Amino acid sequence: MKWTIIIFVMMSLLGSMMWVMPSPRQRLLAKLRQQASRDGFQVQIVRLTPPRAAGQVEPETFTATAYRLPRFNLEKEQRHQFIPWQIFRQVAVANQGLPEGWCWGLGERRLNEQQLATLNTLLAGLPEGVSSIESTPIHISLYWDERGDENTLDELKARLQPFIEQRF
Repeated sequence: MKWTIIIFVMMSLLGSMMWVMPSPRQRLLAKLRQQASRDGFQVQIVRLTPPRAAGQVEPETFTATAYRLPRFNLEKEQRHQFIPWQIFRQVAVANQGLPEGWCWGLGERRLNEQQLATLNTLLAGLPEGVSSIESTPIHISLYWDERGDENTLDELKARLQPFIEQRF
């Protein structure tokens, strides 16, 4: 009886230790986020509220991981004149200038033709896990499900660089 209790207590302690150990997915995400930080991204977990999708009465709020590249190339006057925009991967009424399956959350009809062409080029090459893109005077952000590796991270950074350089 005494040995049974000792074995039970040891198994309970071992089980508790195994429960707090990070899973392989959690270790992968930690590695990915560390690499993102080294590459200049700021990574945050945020709550997003997209516009109402077609057929929805109320918009759904969801949690996403934001990978943000800060803008250091804007002067004070440029920051005040900056046109912020945000798009979402969903079907909605506000979709002028965007490919099918994307809609505006903010900034519809505010970008010029060249900017829309650059944006559509970005959208054509994004992984399926990107649910939203946002551009503000402070940063440009991708909201991503983090299904990828360091190579995906490098590709995303390269795709966002024209938005930093062209300042929109």
